[in-house]
Amino acid sequence: MSQAFFIAMSALTLEHISKIYAPRARGMLQALSGTPKNQGFQALNDVSLTVEYGEFFGLLGPNGAGKTTLISILAGLASATSGTASVCGHDVVSQFKQSRRSLGVVPQEIVYDPFFTVRETLRLQSGYFGLRNNDDWIDEILANLGLSDKAETNMRALSGGMKRRVLVAQALVHRPPVIILDEPTAGVDVDLRRTLWEFISRLNKEGHTILLTTHYLEEAEALCGRIAMLKHGHIVALDTTQALLARVGGTDLEDAFVRIMHDDDFTGVTA
Repeated sequence: MSQAFFIAMSALTLEHISKIYAPRARGMLQALSGTPKNQGFQALNDVSLTVEYGEFFGLLGPNGAGKTTLISILAGLASATSGTASVCGHDVVSQFKQSRRSLGVVPQEIVYDPFFTVRETLRLQSGYFGLRNNDDWIDEILANLGLSDKAETNMRALSGGMKRRVLVAQALVHRPPVIILDEPTAGVDVDLRRTLWEFISRLNKEGHTILLTTHYLEEAEALCGRIAMLKHGHIVALDTTQALLARVGGTDLEDAFVRIMHDDDFTGVTA
């Protein structure tokens, strides 16, 4: 697929996405006592968002705002209650194979198979996307993430920070045009953080689209051209980083974020 196609289409599109998680089943005593049935939890409420090809985009919000639910819908791990989502023009439901191939996701949770080495893990991940003889790219990823000397180490023997590096490598192994990083630097050391951002910034300059969620707002301020802020499942702010700072009047993005989250009347969706 040509780069011209990606440029013509948006990298990520969400149109009127809502997500309501099903309520817990009522117990016998609740049913007999006439306790009203729980309507479920609404994680996202009519979210519309477009990320253009080649952007470095920040998705910010407090815990429970709906960030991970939104990412899960894009990745096909959760189904929207209503609305549509697409990756590089491919609907995540009706064109799921194409949308999955176009997307690499680094999750919050550290998950790994304890029976494989780092290299075997990446070869296996390559195989999921039908890629053979991918060792040259695997070697480049390992080098850029400081994992070359751990290539033949079993995943069980790695520290938490090293396991997180492998998660990043797994998301990149099939060279997806869109990369989602869900709090990738949580609990990692300064050296990895610097190495990771140098590598991701290089990929962005080469044309990859990056969607970042993070609680380290200095990272978002330095890296992201545009930012959306989620609060209780709604987008309450969407603009370029500099425009948000100018409008809110904060000294930095962290200050602006705190002001927006505590202002129930703020509406700043413009870009």
